[in-house]
Parts: sequence; C-alpha cells; structure tokens
Amino acid sequence: MSTTLYAVFDGEVLRPDEPLQIAPNTRVRLTIETQPVEKRPPRSFLDVAEGLNLDGPPDWSARVDDYLYGPRSASGE
Repeated sequence: MSTTLYAVFDGEVLRPDEPLQIAPNTRVRLTIETQPVEKRPPRSFLDVAEGLNLDGPPDWSARVDDYLYGPRSASGE
C-alpha cells in the first residue's frame, strides 16, 4: 500500500497533518521530500481585525474606555 501524506518535522519527530489510517506500531518506509516554505507578505493589523468579523455596538470605537473600564461618573471619577 502506498500513501502520500504531509507532515511537519518538529526537530525530533515527524507530525502528520492528518491522522494516519494505520495501526499503532506498524513498520513503514518513509521517503522524505522537503517542500519550500510558502512566503506570504505580512498582514496588517487592520486586515486581521477585519477578518475577525467582530460584532459590537456601533459606538464602541468612540466609547472604548467605557466598554473596557466601565462608564465614567458625571463627576469624572
């Protein structure tokens, strides 16, 4: 039987990306073929934040301190 799988070497062991359909302690033969790391440009904070699809009150950017620390009293304390 032949299976192609992808794994990451953590410095000690190979960790498959998906579970293997073989019994524990089964002897296998490995052929290692490294793959280049895909380089992506770094994402900006705003791109990441937009991708989170956060839901909140419409005024949360104007009243962020109130939402984080509680509303201030009328006397400013």
